[in-house]
Amino acid sequence: MPTIHDVALKAGLSVTTVSRVLNNRGYISEATRKKVFETMDMLNYQPNEIARSLLRKQSNIIGLIIPNVSHPFFGELANHVEYYAYRSGCKVLLCNSRLDPVKEKEYIEMLKRNRVDGIIMGSHTLEVEDYRNLNYPIVTIDRRIDAIPFVASDNESGGEMAARLLIDKGCRKIAHFCGNLHLDMLSNLRTTAFERVVRAEGVEFLTLQTNMDVFDQQEYERLMAELFTQHSDIDGVFATSDIIASFVIKWCRKLGKEIPRQMRIVGYDDVSAASWVSPALTTIKQPIEDMGRLAVELIRKQMDGETIGREYVLPVKLVERETT
Repeated sequence: MPTIHDVALKAGLSVTTVSRVLNNRGYISEATRKKVFETMDMLNYQPNEIARSLLRKQSNIIGLIIPNVSHPFFGELANHVEYYAYRSGCKVLLCNSRLDPVKEKEYIEMLKRNRVDGIIMGSHTLEVEDYRNLNYPIVTIDRRIDAIPFVASDNESGGEMAARLLIDKGCRKIAHFCGNLHLDMLSNLRTTAFERVVRAEGVEFLTLQTNMDVFDQQEYERLMAELFTQHSDIDGVFATSDIIASFVIKWCRKLGKEIPRQMRIVGYDDVSAASWVSPALTTIKQPIEDMGRLAVELIRKQMDGETIGREYVLPVKLVERETT
């Protein structure tokens, strides 16, 4: 296997010059740079990234741990994180925890071994103490843990918007689908705000929670069957994800309920699929791209030793389409 010394010898340059080209440090003429890369190609030389990171004390790698890469919200978030990380000179190691605390711990250990510069946590199955002991630049998505910086959308405002829209449209009995409220997530504020508004307005409502696996689509089917069997007089639904809201549309079509005449539906997230389903889904739009960009920015600032705040709550907005 060729080494940096072989590259230097073949190119007729010093090892120091080749190292400066590889690490993009100091002035190097384009002719010299070109000669180094051509020699690397000729010898099939691959730089040792771990060794280079030890020298630089930075790997330019950010770890991203999410609970379910196939879920549209997390898929879109990962896409934006990778885009903005790459623009800032970093690569992303993507870890799919599947809400398994053992797997999540193993991924964290792997990220440590790979000397990542920081970790964006979108999966939150571990205990608070596990996060406290990371000693890495870290940003969490939608969870408040001690002094760790977090990025979230304005969940409370989103819940209020959804409730007021359904009430203003004349709904008198509203079902609310949400994740499991025993999980310590800022997204629970969507439910808190929704229930506060409908209670204050004297509107009848019921709340249906998923099990602890909030992405289990079989569980969504069970909840839909429960709702439409026991509460056939429901005329409005607020779901805390667009995917759950799409299941409501599916069941309304199955049961012959007309949308929006007999049923009005509001989702949350505004993933791309929200505008593709038929009828197109009214939803509360999270600024997913801005959340990904900001998470990367906060990691970079911590890497550079900058002091940053703890709470970064981004505004949401109502996107009204055909389901209301």
